[in-house]
Amino acid sequence: MKDALKILLCCLGIVGYGTCRADVTASNEAAYRATIVADGMQHVRIEGGAYFFKPNRVIVKSNVPVELTVSVSRSLIPHSFVIQAPEAGIAVDESLSSQAKNIRFTPTVAGSYPFYCKNRLLFFDSHREKGMEGMLVVE
Repeated sequence: MKDALKILLCCLGIVGYGTCRADVTASNEAAYRATIVADGMQHVRIEGGAYFFKPNRVIVKSNVPVELTVSVSRSLIPHSFVIQAPEAGIAVDESLSSQAKNIRFTPTVAGSYPFYCKNRLLFFDSHREKGMEGMLVVE
């Protein structure tokens, strides 16, 4: 029983450490505007960390394929990347790791669509509630 208590306290310490060192990007961070490159795609690299995505505001053109390359820094805490806008041709729900993952879609409707991490640990706030979210703007 004492060993189980030690393990629980250790886990709570790790979670507390991650919360204390949460790198939060400034809300006034400049938006990243994707450009169309020679392959006809819009390429965007998004990096995640302790409750943030950078950049947290991405602007793309509609009806042009997009390739997001998304990864998170090494961590014991699992993260995900979600954009749910099927009406705009965007339906993403991916688990993330330190190895970059390429996500492709073609947005068809202009608008602003939130992206976020859906994960949460037991009774704590979700990662999204802690600031791990951003906005995909389709023009």
